[in-house]
Parts: sequence; structure tokens; C-alpha cells
Amino acid sequence: MEGIARQLEEAGNAISARRRLFTGAAALERTWANVRATDVMLLRLCSDEDLRSRSADVLSHVEQHLRPGDPLRVKVGAVAEHMGTKGPLPGDRGLLVLALGASYDALDAEFSRVRSLSIILRIATFFVLLGAGGLAAWGWCCPDSLNMCFLPEGKKFAACPSGEVRLDPKNLPSDYAQRVDVLVIEAAGLAGAALTVIASLRRIQGTSTPYMLPLSAALLKFPTGALTAFVGVLLIRGAFIPGLSDLDSSPQIVAWAAIFGAAQHLVTRFVDARARETLSDVGRPPTDPEPDSLKTPKP
Repeated sequence: MEGIARQLEEAGNAISARRRLFTGAAALERTWANVRATDVMLLRLCSDEDLRSRSADVLSHVEQHLRPGDPLRVKVGAVAEHMGTKGPLPGDRGLLVLALGASYDALDAEFSRVRSLSIILRIATFFVLLGAGGLAAWGWCCPDSLNMCFLPEGKKFAACPSGEVRLDPKNLPSDYAQRVDVLVIEAAGLAGAALTVIASLRRIQGTSTPYMLPLSAALLKFPTGALTAFVGVLLIRGAFIPGLSDLDSSPQIVAWAAIFGAAQHLVTRFVDARARETLSDVGRPPTDPEPDSLKTPKP
């Protein structure tokens, strides 16, 4: 009983502890881990009648988290079948306790995969945001080295992201660059990325895990959109894309930046797919590997 009281006390401390940024999910997971440990202890101490009524719950939980061919799952199925008529036999309690603990361990492993992917996405978002911020700072300090302006033929002005600048025969092309040009392009890319995030909200579903994995995947789109907008306009500026070597006006540059910002979905959609796959694996038992004898031989 002391072990049960200690587990419940730790669960209460975890749920009532002061929450810091990004630590609420970890505290909730720690709380449920202690509650699950308490449940295993109670199964070991409960009466035979309670054990008999709990056998179906244990079987259901085992079927959710253990492989179909797992020996524990097979044995628990047989125990639950005969326990309804004959009652618990010697060794049944230990088997049920072992199977319930194994299923909870499998659930913890599923949560661990969600947690690790969420942390990876947060770290990736930080570094992508750092790169976008570094480019904006570079463009602010050395605008001539990141010239985003175009010189359309037959025009008397240079088209820059922040506005048109009247041509001066004494100036070099890099002299027309403005400090805020890169920042304007990245802001347009953020706007384009925001549209894809809004469009993807219709596919976001709730999750039983304490980690907001869909939100972490959505946040990655914003700085990625800023980077893809900068790279896209840079490719046009370098005449890498045929037919788009000269943009005629500032609104046209900003519009293309927004389009390239929305195009970040071509990259981040793989992250979205991985996040959905990881979330769908929670509570779904892994399938048994296909036997070698049933595998289709490669031609």
C-alpha cells in the first residue's frame, strides 16, 4: 500500500507543480505514468472477483498496444476466455499483471516517439527561424550584398521589394537596394505560409497525447515560408527561372514572394505526413512482420 500511496503522491505533485513554457505536456505525461503504475499495483492486490472483472479490460488494453503474435497477448486472451466461466486459476494474476505492465510500457514508448518528434520539430523551427532572422539582419546591415532589386527594360526606375527607386546613371545596380528589402520579402513569405497553415487546419484532428504535435508541425511552416520566399526571389534575380528574369514592379516582387512562401508546403508536407503517422500509431498495435515465406520475391 505504501507503493501505491507514493505513486499517487508523485502523480499529485506532477499535476500541481508550477507549469513552465513547454513543460505542461511532460508534467501530464509524468502524472499518467504514475497513475498507470498504480493501476498495475492495484491489479496485483485486488480480490479474485475484481481480477475476474478486470480481465476484459486488461485484454482490451493489451490488444491495443501489443503485437497480434505477442505471446503475452495470446496468453491473456486464453486467460480472459476461461476466467469468465472457471474463475482465476493459479498463475493467472501474475500473467495479467505482467501483460498490463507490458502494454503500459508499449504505450509509454508510443508517447516517447511523439515527444521526440515534437522536440525535433521545435528545434528545427528554431534553427530555420534563426536562419531567416540572420538573412534579414544581413540584408539590413549590407543591403548591397543581398540586392533584391530588378532593373526592368524601358523603365525609369528600379523595382525593389520595398518600392520603386528612380534610376540614376551614376549608380550601380546594387546601389538601389534598400535595408528592408529582405525583410519585406520574408514578410510576404510568412503571409503565404500563413495561408497554407489556415488551409491545413481542416485536416488537424485532436489527439489523446499530451504533446501538440500538429501545432509544432504548423509552426515550422512560417519560418520555412520566409526562407523559400527569399530563395525564390533570389533565383528570379539570378535569372535561374526562364521567363522571370525581370519583374516590373514592387507589387509583382511581393506577390511572387508570397507565392514562394506558400510553396513551402511542397517541403513541409512530408513533415505533416510524418506527424499524422506518428499520432495514428498511438493506441494502434504494430503489425507482425511478414514471414519470409510469404514475401513476394523481387524480380
